[in-house]
Amino acid sequence: MLFGIVAKNSILLVDFAVEMMNHGMEKDEAINEAGHKRAQPIVMTTVAMVAGMLPIALSLSGDASWRAPMGVTVIGGLIFSTILTLLLVPSYFSLAISVESRIGRVFHRLVGSDAHQAGHPVPAE
Repeated sequence: MLFGIVAKNSILLVDFAVEMMNHGMEKDEAINEAGHKRAQPIVMTTVAMVAGMLPIALSLSGDASWRAPMGVTVIGGLIFSTILTLLLVPSYFSLAISVESRIGRVFHRLVGSDAHQAGHPVPAE
């Protein structure tokens, strides 16, 4: 369940940043804008789920008390995953874009020079 929520939040964040980059915004500015615009829905999802798990986590006596550790674990996981989503996903996305750019330049040089020597058209930059 937590992986699904983290994946959904990460997709929201990265998709928004990619969309802003497609509209001409610089990488760092797009990542900052995505974090700013998408933080509220991500935090609202976490708050709603934590509020839903509080009764389970606080049931200290009776038949429902055996589920209290699960409620505490889910609440802790939600909070931890939200922090990771808002801090690590943008930084990993920035690193991935940089690595993709470098690899693309290397392959362009390799394929471009080989294609030119073989008489094939070289793609425009």
